[in-house]
Amino acid sequence: MAVKKINSALISVFSKDGLAPIAQELHKLGVKIYSTGGTQKFIEGLDIPVTSVESVTSYPSILDGRVKTLHPKVFGGLLARREESHLNQLKEYEIPEIDLVIVDLYPFEETVASTDDESAIIEKIDIGGISLIRAAAKNFKDVVVVPSKEEYGMIQELLVQKQGFTDETDRKELARRAFKVSSNYDVAIFNYFNEGTADLSFKYSIHRSDILRYGENPHQEGVFFGDFDEIFVRLGGKPISYNNLVDIDAAVQIMREFKDAEPTFAILKHTNTCGLASRDTLYDAWTAALACDNVSAFGGIFICNKSVDLKTAEEINKLFYEVLIAPDFDSDAFDLLSKKKKRVLLKIKDFYVNKRSFRSLLNGVVEQDMDLQTETADILKQVTKQAPSAREVEDLLFASISVKHLKSNGIALVKNKQLIGMGCGQPSRVDALKQAIVKAKAFGFDLDGAVMASDAFFPFPDCVEIANKEGIMAVIQPGGSIKDGQSIAYCDANDMSMMMTGTRHFKH
Repeated sequence: MAVKKINSALISVFSKDGLAPIAQELHKLGVKIYSTGGTQKFIEGLDIPVTSVESVTSYPSILDGRVKTLHPKVFGGLLARREESHLNQLKEYEIPEIDLVIVDLYPFEETVASTDDESAIIEKIDIGGISLIRAAAKNFKDVVVVPSKEEYGMIQELLVQKQGFTDETDRKELARRAFKVSSNYDVAIFNYFNEGTADLSFKYSIHRSDILRYGENPHQEGVFFGDFDEIFVRLGGKPISYNNLVDIDAAVQIMREFKDAEPTFAILKHTNTCGLASRDTLYDAWTAALACDNVSAFGGIFICNKSVDLKTAEEINKLFYEVLIAPDFDSDAFDLLSKKKKRVLLKIKDFYVNKRSFRSLLNGVVEQDMDLQTETADILKQVTKQAPSAREVEDLLFASISVKHLKSNGIALVKNKQLIGMGCGQPSRVDALKQAIVKAKAFGFDLDGAVMASDAFFPFPDCVEIANKEGIMAVIQPGGSIKDGQSIAYCDANDMSMMMTGTRHFKH
């Protein structure tokens, strides 16, 4: 494996953090350093001699710094293979060999996230830096590339341990990282320009990844591509699994609907909400949510929209759960809950949900808008003679949110802002309703005065007939069936109220 000595280095970075010890080690090893602009001044400030790129190219930095390193005398030194024909050309044109390139690109993504000023964003598209990275990476057999500040530690370790020598394995690994950096950068820029256009190209680049214990099942490997720490503070517990992540995502999606509401608790199992309630106190919300289905709650995901107090924590602590998510935990509540080391405690920073979602299907990917539509009283359309009461309207809206987060076909039964019965993932809407009724009765709920929500229209009046016979007198559904009239007629004949939303909430 070809071992190469670093004799010269070109350094051009945005972030100077962590650069000083690298520059000092290069100087100690007798490496000639080339640089320009702010990086040159930084290194000179360390009392380390620097040769300016301008003195090599005979051109100053021009166009407000847009052109500094883009010159044959720079790229020739990077791209030349260390073989006789290329080396003779370097000598003929007085081009210095460059053995090491250290670059940290302008922070394009950070700028997009922090401002809408297009001119500021455009100026953070790095041209020279990305070109240096690609050139050095292409010539990895002879040149070492450090493509971002994330590799500062690696190159410093190599310099110290190998005294300026690298083998091809080192250089190829850094080249791999370089093309990862450049591809990420290009995708970010493309997506900025592509937003709002008709181009449906699918391009995503996610920088962070974590190896999971396993995938959906132990025989499957799993990796999470994303920044978990951007949304949560992990306060304790075992490592997050694939199934935990899927359930956590579902939990955040439903609690986003209640983030500014009265105290609300949700209990989820296999992404479906099996307990949900809003009350005047978090303790009462927890008690009501658990009452929905205290059997399925075992080993579930718990989430709420308020800080967990000791009284609530004491009750939660009596039950086995996988993950508990809250905006905060009172100190005494945290002390109690953290004693059980395997249970995951997450402090949520923000109930963030992506505006777009995607999943792999067949030999490709399907991408869509997230279902962020939430029904409000002002958009409801009364289609029956009987109007729902004010209390029923509250419950209908609560039920509409509940059913939106159940797998289709879905039915939610709600009474006094408490999910008392749910049917989900059924091949027919009647099956989902029957499942919801059975579950409600199994946990001792009286359906008289409850309301019903459906995630999609009723193709026949059978569901409203079944609901009516159980004492349910108010229904909310999207509408849109050619037989809507039959369901409406049944409601009118039986003093039931029906509200339509015009929005279907299928969830597959």
